[in-house]
Amino acid sequence: MPLYLNDEQAMLRDTARDFVAEHAPVSHMRALRDADDATGFSRDLWKQFAEMGLTGILIPEADNGLGLGHVEAGVVLEEIGRNLSPSPFLATAVAAVEAIKGTPHAARWFPGILAGETVAALAIDERAKHDGHVAMRAERSGNGFRLTGAKRFVAHGHVADLLIVAARTAGSPEDADGVTLFAVPKDAANLTADPQRLADASLAARMTFDGVAVDADAVIGEVDGGRAVLNALLGAGRTGAAAEMLGVGGGAMDMTVQYLKERKQFGTLIGSFQALQHRAAHLYSELEVARAAVLKAQQLLDAGDAKADEAVSVAKAMAGMASTLAVQEGVQMHGGIGMTDEYDIGFYMKRGRVLAELFGDTNYHADALARASGY
Repeated sequence: MPLYLNDEQAMLRDTARDFVAEHAPVSHMRALRDADDATGFSRDLWKQFAEMGLTGILIPEADNGLGLGHVEAGVVLEEIGRNLSPSPFLATAVAAVEAIKGTPHAARWFPGILAGETVAALAIDERAKHDGHVAMRAERSGNGFRLTGAKRFVAHGHVADLLIVAARTAGSPEDADGVTLFAVPKDAANLTADPQRLADASLAARMTFDGVAVDADAVIGEVDGGRAVLNALLGAGRTGAAAEMLGVGGGAMDMTVQYLKERKQFGTLIGSFQALQHRAAHLYSELEVARAAVLKAQQLLDAGDAKADEAVSVAKAMAGMASTLAVQEGVQMHGGIGMTDEYDIGFYMKRGRVLAELFGDTNYHADALARASGY
């Protein structure tokens, strides 16, 4: 597979770049933060995403979507990352769509996602770091289940219409089997959300399930066999997060290079200093290597290739390392003002750190690759 975008994908990238830069630049995120916005994103902007068809990229044509793939979703996410745009796109239009695609839940939830009226959230993590641990219980109750436990770091959980929830129906918390996924509506009784601001000013909630009753129809896939659906959701989410990190890294680099072209030290542009030129060139090369890894993972996911899981871990790890390098170098090359709130480069560092932790950090995926190789 060639590791570059075809003409149609490049056109979509350009359209997304222009749209996001115009309607949701970094100043938009800053304004939401300064206003202490309780939603965490603009619902009007979410509807504009839908009007452009972007929320339907991964939804099959049979369900009135565009029927495209993860490469196309990735180019949109990269522009979201480049502009630090607060958006439920990753959780809703990528991960949640991947989870319910081809299931009876699609008929209920896809129309709202296509219209920009529905927001989905992923209630997956229970610990400080993503580690695959699922302790929350789902116990049989009549014709359905009762969910008891708590989930952490649920992005948009406090305003979500749909929660994709991983719960244990058999076995112990560390077991791979015995997990079941549920589609839980926001109005379920005994479900509470405690939203908290993360380092990047985004909102994520601690979701508490105190015996939340759901029908058997809420199950996504098979009872005790939800790991396959969860892996598909995580594969989509990790690849999407990696694409967004490319945007964060690229945005940080663009901002830093522009600063090097403008900042003078004793009458000399600092961009003329060879040491800084070498650092910028090294950063560019690292981002391009990560871009190739991300595109490879997207292509393998779209092809349904058996090697996709390993490629996804490579992409998430490499994008995490490259974006971390980009934001660190950006702050360093801005000098002291890089640490101030007045300059946007600090926002890129904060967003990059949050994304790096999402769905498993670099160490998590390096370990996963080592285990897959027999180490």
